[in-house]
Amino acid sequence: MSRYKDFLMQQMNDPDVRAEYDALAPEFAVIQAMIDARKASGLTQKELADRTGIAQADISKLENGNGNPSLKTLQRLAQGMGMQLQVSFSPMVR
Repeated sequence: MSRYKDFLMQQMNDPDVRAEYDALAPEFAVIQAMIDARKASGLTQKELADRTGIAQADISKLENGNGNPSLKTLQRLAQGMGMQLQVSFSPMVR
């Protein structure tokens, strides 16, 4: 296991750290979905920027977790990738 993974596993033993990590999971999931969709479309950030009119720097910020995209922005990105945005709600796992 990597040193980072070892460190992360150790930190997860702290209930406060675990709660904060879990609270960020949906945000990380959206970021990863954007990256995966772009790569599956075979597009670079620059190509996606050209298709959507969203600056490449802004796409980079979103993919690095340094932005808070609106649904409209997510729709523009999806359309630029030839995809459809889907949002769903599911029961909480307890």
